[in-house]
Amino acid sequence: MPELPDRPDLGQLRRQARELQRRAAAGDAGASHQVRSAVHSVTLAAAQLAVARDHGFASWPRLKAEVERRRAAVNDAERDGAGAAPPPLLDSWRSLPAGQADLVRAQYADRAGLRPILEAVLAAAAGFGPATVEARRTLVSLVSPRRVFAVVRATTKTRVDLGLRLEGVAPAGRFRAAGNVGGGGATVRIALTSPGDVDQEVTAWLRRAYDENTAPPAPRRPARRPAPEVGTLTVVIEGTELPGRTCHPDGGGPHENVHVALCGRSQDRVALAIPGRPMRAIEPVPGDAPSVRWEMPVTVRRGDDGYDFSGPYVRGDRTDRHLGLAWGDVTGDGTLRLFRGAKLRLVDVDPALIGDALRPGRRLVARVRLTDERGNPVCARLHPPHIEWQTR
Repeated sequence: MPELPDRPDLGQLRRQARELQRRAAAGDAGASHQVRSAVHSVTLAAAQLAVARDHGFASWPRLKAEVERRRAAVNDAERDGAGAAPPPLLDSWRSLPAGQADLVRAQYADRAGLRPILEAVLAAAAGFGPATVEARRTLVSLVSPRRVFAVVRATTKTRVDLGLRLEGVAPAGRFRAAGNVGGGGATVRIALTSPGDVDQEVTAWLRRAYDENTAPPAPRRPARRPAPEVGTLTVVIEGTELPGRTCHPDGGGPHENVHVALCGRSQDRVALAIPGRPMRAIEPVPGDAPSVRWEMPVTVRRGDDGYDFSGPYVRGDRTDRHLGLAWGDVTGDGTLRLFRGAKLRLVDVDPALIGDALRPGRRLVARVRLTDERGNPVCARLHPPHIEWQTR
């Protein structure tokens, strides 16, 4: 049974419980047994109870109360000038729960000579301020009060990689691309082959990573208020010269049972799902149809920089507002397997046409030729002569 340290960290205990729950939910037999031995379920509350019992407490609230009592006692002792306690990071390292300690032992089981490098990194970071150590299956994370600022991984039998989360630092000099430590939150890494490699330069970079990831994030800029609404624009897409049911674009394929559809988020029109995409294929039409027509509403706003567009059929950011067409194979499961898309950019339309189309009874019409020069479905951003905008 792991002993609760003199300076326990409630945040670390919460993270241990969440990690235990995730491992149990993922099917880890040991974690599942540990959680279910406390309660016959795999919830966060059950994992917290398991962590509490692992430390000798009957419930999570009792563990929490003891943590708060000990932290208060340590703070009082420090204010009274009592003897120095070990730095929080080293205290966290020495009191790793059994499961995490086992993970660290497994990481260095066949490369024990590299473990002093890990300990040299921990010693270098010990005096920075509040921090904890968390062990994962393949690496050890150093966590500030805000988030992970460094990770240590025994990558080979002769090298440890120190990953650092640093803004604006590119691979150069001692820095390499994050590689296999990037999943731990690192943006770059430093290769270490001996404890002596943890020198003043490495310690300085480690300190910078701690400082950057301890400071609160910059406040968000207030959201820009939407421009005033001008009205609703009716847009019609009329497509001709469809390419047929079979095609071989870009040397691939062949694509069979080709259809074209309007992209959108509307739930009240006939549509097919597009696997892996949030949008839907609205009113799909076979690729050998003589023509196709879609009509849709578009909300128009006017700002200082001109018209803006929104609605369930509008895609793209402020500089790329467009309507989309999806080309795909309609399969036996009733979905559209996307292989090409086309953009009809509303931001390219003459503002005078938009103004005219906003008048009562008027529409903005896009006349589109749906086959390219090679006889394949048109794709990407459409330009004349494949598209012509007009009002009616």
